[in-house]
Amino acid sequence: MFVLLIANLIYNFRDYGVKNIDDKAHVLAKTIEHSLTSQMVTGVIENRELFLSQLEDLPNIDKIWLSRGKDVVEMFGIGFNNEIARDDIDKEVLKTGNIKRVISENIFSKSHYRITIPYKASTQGKINCMQCHTNAKEGDTLGAITITMSIDDSKEVGITTVAHAAIIALVLMVIIIFLINMLISPFLSVFDEIKRVMSKAQDGDYSQRIDNPEGKESKDVASWINGLLEKLESSLDAMDSKISVFLTENSVDEEDHLINVKNTVDRLSDVYRFRKTIEYDDTLEEVYSRLAHVFKEQLGLKDFNFFESDTIHNKINVVYVENQLYCDITQMGCRADRTNTIIDSTQFENVCSACTKCKETNYFCVPYSISNELDLIVSIYTNKEEETRRIRELIPYIKDYIDTAKTVIVSKKLMNILELNARTDPLTGLYNRKYLEDSIDKITAQATRANIKYGVLMVDIDHFKKVNDTYGHDVGDNAIKIVAETLTENTRESDIVIRFGGEEFIVLLYNCDEQAVEKLSLKIKEAFALKKIPAGNTTISKTMSVGTSMYPKDNDNVKNCIKYADLALYEAKETGRNKVVAFHEELLKK
Repeated sequence: MFVLLIANLIYNFRDYGVKNIDDKAHVLAKTIEHSLTSQMVTGVIENRELFLSQLEDLPNIDKIWLSRGKDVVEMFGIGFNNEIARDDIDKEVLKTGNIKRVISENIFSKSHYRITIPYKASTQGKINCMQCHTNAKEGDTLGAITITMSIDDSKEVGITTVAHAAIIALVLMVIIIFLINMLISPFLSVFDEIKRVMSKAQDGDYSQRIDNPEGKESKDVASWINGLLEKLESSLDAMDSKISVFLTENSVDEEDHLINVKNTVDRLSDVYRFRKTIEYDDTLEEVYSRLAHVFKEQLGLKDFNFFESDTIHNKINVVYVENQLYCDITQMGCRADRTNTIIDSTQFENVCSACTKCKETNYFCVPYSISNELDLIVSIYTNKEEETRRIRELIPYIKDYIDTAKTVIVSKKLMNILELNARTDPLTGLYNRKYLEDSIDKITAQATRANIKYGVLMVDIDHFKKVNDTYGHDVGDNAIKIVAETLTENTRESDIVIRFGGEEFIVLLYNCDEQAVEKLSLKIKEAFALKKIPAGNTTISKTMSVGTSMYPKDNDNVKNCIKYADLALYEAKETGRNKVVAFHEELLKK
């Protein structure tokens, strides 16, 4: 702005000076024109040389000369001192009739201004040029006057004025800069500090503070930002330390605490949603399926299996298979569970002998303790070592979900145990009467829908009361256990064996015809008769009676078939015991 201001002053002063000199030259040229015309009229034109030389003595006038046009030369000759065109400028003006200006400007030497003004023939005005210049026409250039003037005075005045203006502007600029610096410097200083602090915060370092602010406003801004950073740092540290206790430590931590907190909150939120979801699942199978869904959708795992290890009975069960079963884990056991360490095949090839189908596959097995009696083994399979390394980094996330599912798994296990206890006879381990009452309608519906036959057996120990009275209830319990053992040994897994109450048992033979029912009933009766029942220092033998019925031949409801089998059992007891009696309609009449 300072340079533009000075340039504008210089240009304006120069323009003003040139215009002023130009006006003076025009006035002088007009004066000379009128004077020469008057001299011509009065007949003293011969004295024009003296007149012109006197004009040259005027201030700043260097030279004045006249140049005659062609018409004037033809009539009056070249005049005194060869009054013809002296140079190309004179010739151009005489030819074109246009004013010509030439400025010679020098900063450190003299400067000159030259103007050549044409005189044109005219019949207008007080004097008619045509009276003397009869060979000229209106508008012809009769001659020209050239004036050269010094512009040093104007240049000096302009330079002095511009210099004074420049000094004033420079002083004003210095004052303004000083005032601006004094006013803005504190803000610039605090801005630099803010930039430094925020740059560190961008990299995750929230411990930096704005130091030594100047000015009240800067101190206020610094106080606000420092307070905000202090709250942010303390809050992030507190959140990171307190929230992270609910999760497994991450193997990869970001330098930025804010990102760490965000990742921790995201993980905690995902785990919490998972926990709330599995709490409403009905069965343990649903919980494992939900866990598998998380493995697939959120962790990007494609091939994995879940195994339950019963640490009390040293038994391993397969509870979930995503793709295929690679390990012969139920027969050969699990190295990860036995050693309680993570098994990684990329670190040692063929480390686990139970993985019989893993020659072309990497495996990663992680044991998790669910309770004192139960471990959960997660086996993950990949074809690339890079994927195995990624899985190794996912271990904390997997552990988060397993830890979250622990209580639900234990709860479901306990519920299964309680439900099993409620539906199982504690003496024999068979289903009890409550199980039959809860399941009979479902069994009937399934049998009706699938057109399945059932053979119904009602079994009772003959003269069981004498056993209790003679040998005591312990021997009676032994007799009941042996009945249960006999029934279990002679039935299939698809058959249902129930202790109905006391010494009575019910057997539901799945998809069985009458001949098979009779044959099996006799086999069970004979097998029990051969059993020896411990009774103190000796053993005893007992017999049993069996009543049978057929579903749906005898009735289209299994519950009624059980009643008919009970009638047949009563008939067997009334007719001598130790026999098998099949239901027939005559029994309903008794």
